[in-house]
Amino acid sequence: MPATVNSVIEGSIAEELEISQGDEILSIDGVQLTDMIDYNFYMKSELVTVEIKKTNGEIEEIEIEKDFDEDLGIVFESAVFDRIKPCQNHCIFCFVDQQPKGLRKSLYIKDDDYRLSYLQGTYITMTNLKDSDRERIKRMHLGPFYISIQTTNPELRAKMLRNPNAGKALDNLLWFRKNKIPFHAQIVLCPGWNDGDELERTLSDLAKLKNTVLSVAIVPVGVTQFRDETLKQVDRECAIRTIEIASKYKRVCCSDEFFLLAGKPIPPAKYYGGFSQLEDGVGALRFTLDNFNKLKLPKAISRPYKMVFACSYASKGMFDEISPKLNKIKNLSVEIRPVQSKYWGENITVAGLITTDDLIRTVRDADCDIVVIPSIMLRPYTEDFLDGKTLTYVKEQSGKEFFVQKNIYSLEEVVEYLKTGINI
Repeated sequence: MPATVNSVIEGSIAEELEISQGDEILSIDGVQLTDMIDYNFYMKSELVTVEIKKTNGEIEEIEIEKDFDEDLGIVFESAVFDRIKPCQNHCIFCFVDQQPKGLRKSLYIKDDDYRLSYLQGTYITMTNLKDSDRERIKRMHLGPFYISIQTTNPELRAKMLRNPNAGKALDNLLWFRKNKIPFHAQIVLCPGWNDGDELERTLSDLAKLKNTVLSVAIVPVGVTQFRDETLKQVDRECAIRTIEIASKYKRVCCSDEFFLLAGKPIPPAKYYGGFSQLEDGVGALRFTLDNFNKLKLPKAISRPYKMVFACSYASKGMFDEISPKLNKIKNLSVEIRPVQSKYWGENITVAGLITTDDLIRTVRDADCDIVVIPSIMLRPYTEDFLDGKTLTYVKEQSGKEFFVQKNIYSLEEVVEYLKTGINI
C-alpha cells in the first residue's frame, strides 16, 4: 500500500509544492516508507528529498529545505502504508465477532498493530509481536502503547484469547519494563473469568512494573443479542466488588459504567488522574460535566427554542444534571431522550453503537426545533451511522433537524450555537 495523500493543510509546504489528493509519496531520502512512524522520523531534518508519484503517473523528485521539526502538511489516507497487522486471537469477548452482517466493512476489521497503538491509541494484545517489531520499538524509543491485558495468568489469558501465544503477556510486559517503554493497560472484565481473585492477581502483577504502567483501565464486557456463546454481564454486585479491588492500587480506574451499575456517584476528576483512557469511557462523564460547569451560559436567547439531547443511557444521569441549568436560560426548553438499543439489545448503552432506526424511534414524536447528537454516532468526517445509513436518512424519516456535537466531551459548541446560531 503506497503512502497516498488524502489532503494537504492550507498554507503548508505541501500546498506550496502543489501536492494534491491521490498523489503518492514513494520515498523520503531514498527510503520507502511503511507507516507514519517512518514519515515522522525522516521529517526530522532540515533538508529532505521527496519522491512523489503524481496522479497522472509522472514521478517527481523534490529537494526541500525546511525547519528541523517542520512537517510537510500532508494528511495521509492511512497511518500505515503497508498491510495492517491483523489480530490472531479469537477472544471470548471480541465485539467484532458478535456483530451482525450488513454493517460498515471497516467494523469487521480486527487489527492488532503496535504501530496504530503508538500512533492512534488503539489497543494491542502483543500476541503477534515479532523480534523485529521489538527491535524497532527499542531502537526508535516508541511509546507509550495501549495494551489489552485481561489477565496476567498465562493459562487463563491463553484460554480467554484462544491463542497459546497469549500466555506470554507478562514476559512481554517485563520486556517493556526492562527497556523503559511505557504503556497504558486495559482489562476487559468478564465475570466468572478474570474478576475477583484473578483481577487481584493481575493488578498486583502490574503494580510490580511500577511507573512503566502509566494507567490501568477496567471496562465491563459488552454483550449484544448477536453473541452465540454465553457471557455474564457485569451486575451491581460485581461492579461494587471491582471498584473495591481497584481502589487498592495506584493509577487504576474503573470505567464510568461500573459506577452506574454500582449505583455510585461518578468520582471527582482527581480519581482519573490525567484522563489517560478517556475514549474507553474512563472518566468521560466527569470530564464532560466539569467542562460544562466551566462554561458561561447566556441568561436568555432571542426567541422560544426547544432542544432535545438524544443521548446514550450511559450518559443519561449526566444530562439529567446538566439539563436543569440549561432550562434556566430564558426562552430555552431542553429535554433529554436516551436512545434504547433494540438493534444490539438493552445491555448496550453507549452512544457510539446507536443505529439510525433506534435514533429515529426515539426522537420522531419529540416536540422540538433541533436534536443534538454526539459525533461519535457517526463515522469520522462523514454522516454515516454504523448500520450504513446516513444522517440525511434520519432527518427524512424523523422529520427533525439535527445538530452534531463535534467535541463529544464538551457542550461548548451547543452553547455557542444558542448564543449565535439562532439569531440572538
